[in-house]
Amino acid sequence: YNSFDNDRSSVINIYHPQAAMTFEGQKFEGQAAIQGKLTGLPFKTVKHVVTTVDVQPIPGQEAYIVLVLGQLKTDDDPPHGFSEVFTIFNVNGQHVVVNDVFRLALHNG
Repeated sequence: YNSFDNDRSSVINIYHPQAAMTFEGQKFEGQAAIQGKLTGLPFKTVKHVVTTVDVQPIPGQEAYIVLVLGQLKTDDDPPHGFSEVFTIFNVNGQHVVVNDVFRLALHNG
């Protein structure tokens, strides 16, 4: 999250070329689409504070599913809770994100 907070364009290297991301219900496939979404987010500053990280191995694979809960603050907005789930696989000796699902913890109703 420090890399994202400091330079959003740099995090694309952790994603597999054919990775899939769901960001607040919008789906993006491939590095270019994911990078476009992340670098096009409308805020100038962001700070993530991670509360918990839970990791489980995926049986039969050199892979993991990761759940992150925390808060993020953008520009002058109040902090918001968030959750993010990743699957991380070892591809040619490098661990890369293959799936990413992100949601703010907002209540509508």
